[in-house]
Amino acid sequence: MVKFYLKVSATLTNIAELTTFDTPQTPFEYKFKIECTGCRTIHDKPVTINRFESHEQAGSKGEASFVFRCKECKREHSANILKTNQSLSEDSKSAALLEIDARGIDFVEFIPDGRFEAVGPESGTKFEEIDLEENEWYDFDEKAGEEVSITDVEWTISRS
Repeated sequence: MVKFYLKVSATLTNIAELTTFDTPQTPFEYKFKIECTGCRTIHDKPVTINRFESHEQAGSKGEASFVFRCKECKREHSANILKTNQSLSEDSKSAALLEIDARGIDFVEFIPDGRFEAVGPESGTKFEEIDLEENEWYDFDEKAGEEVSITDVEWTISRS
């Protein structure tokens, strides 16, 4: 089993913290490009993983957040994901948002296709419809009377 961390770094302007909008009622669908560690084939389409779903593993009593059978080598692989208690803040250079325990899969790239949320530092204004697909976001905090932004967003997947 290999442990990976999905990390984010960004420039936050008038934003206290940034994280994924991920609840049981509205789960975040984490989208990744993956590679089979058995045959080193990079899967042709991105896969989505929902941390609230659980799938049975063939020939095992265990369950995982994601179960995948490689088209090339026919091996079954799995991963479990856990949201960390970290969020990106103005004070931190980066934050590990997700912990991934993987068997037979390397996580190659994260695709930020989902809703993120942030909070204004002084006003406490919640922004729950943040789209970071373009690696930047701009809005206006009515309570604070100032522009808010998230720019220079970078995603990394690191091994522990």
